[in-house]
Amino acid sequence: MKSYSKKILNSLDHDIFKIISDTSDDLKIETYIVGGFVRDLIIDKSVKKDIDIMCIGSGIDLAKAIQKKINPKTKVNIFKRYGTAMINFKGFQIEFVGSRKESYSEDSRNPSIETGDFMDDMLRRDFTINTLAIRLNNKNFGELVDTFDGLKDLEKKIIITPSEPNKTFSDDPLRMLRAVRFASQLGFNIDQKTKDSIIENSNRLTILSPERIADEINKILMCDNPSSGFKNLEKLKLLKIIIPELIDLKGVEEVEGQTHKDNFYHTLQVLDNVAQKSSDLWLRWAALLHDIAKPATKRFEKGHGWTFHGHEVVGARMVPKLFTKLKLPLHEKMRFVKKLVELHLRPISLTKENITDSAIRRLLFDAGEDFDSLMILCEADITSKNQTKGKRYLEKFLLVRQRCKEVEEKDHIRAWQPPISGELIMETFGLTPSKPVGEIKDAIKDAMLDGVIPNSYEAAFQFMLEKAASMGFHPKN
Repeated sequence: MKSYSKKILNSLDHDIFKIISDTSDDLKIETYIVGGFVRDLIIDKSVKKDIDIMCIGSGIDLAKAIQKKINPKTKVNIFKRYGTAMINFKGFQIEFVGSRKESYSEDSRNPSIETGDFMDDMLRRDFTINTLAIRLNNKNFGELVDTFDGLKDLEKKIIITPSEPNKTFSDDPLRMLRAVRFASQLGFNIDQKTKDSIIENSNRLTILSPERIADEINKILMCDNPSSGFKNLEKLKLLKIIIPELIDLKGVEEVEGQTHKDNFYHTLQVLDNVAQKSSDLWLRWAALLHDIAKPATKRFEKGHGWTFHGHEVVGARMVPKLFTKLKLPLHEKMRFVKKLVELHLRPISLTKENITDSAIRRLLFDAGEDFDSLMILCEADITSKNQTKGKRYLEKFLLVRQRCKEVEEKDHIRAWQPPISGELIMETFGLTPSKPVGEIKDAIKDAMLDGVIPNSYEAAFQFMLEKAASMGFHPKN
């Protein structure tokens, strides 16, 4: 077995670990680093600054004792319900917890917690790769403890539970999503017995809060290759519980010898394409949901083939419902995703010849500051296996970008603010808030976007007078 002693000791070359070690000896308690810090250290993954410390005793008492050695003014966040405490020190976020064992009821993932020994604490952990521990007491400082062959499973790149998998997943169904997430993040495979158990226990997801589910989905979305996570979610019968609308995308239908692409796998390819270009979580959500309404809008038109007319509009209407169900943010993040889903076909229409500046201005206006994100999504949406065809589409999008740049430099539409406010319209014509005020304001906007008048106050004011006169309104002075 490969020795990791030197690597571990190098990683522990920081005064916080010496302080924890000395304090643990003073209190005569065994103390270990556990969790992701150890796992990531072994596999040469960028080691995080959040560290889990487990001791055979009171984690809260250990944290308080360490606080006194660091600085009595250092804040200790105590969570009595869970028996944990947290300290921030020189960029490290350190959580202290006493060893424990857990038991679960059938209808809840909140465990009953009791004091336990080292083995009890390891047994409650989700996967063998997360059962590795590093001793921190001075006598055996830096020694790696591997109770469940976690090292072997790390080397084999496999996700497997330390306890019987049915018990592991029945106790805490969130672990099923964590299995998928770790497999995706680390590029590991899930053990077959573990897979079978996830399928068997998949319905247990229903006891989880939407927030906990969404958190894991977000982490999968932020993987380098997020499609692998969603393929696993689908195969393991989890996706149909979380986002069944995505499952509806799956499959190919044939009528009169004509088929359409499998929109589920197309969506995942688009998601991976976006992930290569951007680390924006919400842009990745837009990629995941951009074709969500295709099943609802799918039609076969004789002589033409399969169509999905209006799927971008219907899909945009679905976004708030999905976000609400998963308890995702319903403010600017949701509006961003909704906007991109609704607009994702617009740039494609601009790849045709003889597109007017007016059409360009309207796209720039509607996309606003999200134009660049929209273009990333649109370019990612090209998934044709025909390289010549794909290259041709990308070249057209480059032309669209150039046209948009030229129009934007000339008209400044992305930062456009209406030169005539509703308040000025009401003041000029002695109107109260009403439908005519909105009509006049919209007419000015449309005139500018259509190039009828330039983007200036003087031109807009004169147009306002003419439009109002045609509606029977005249300046009050």
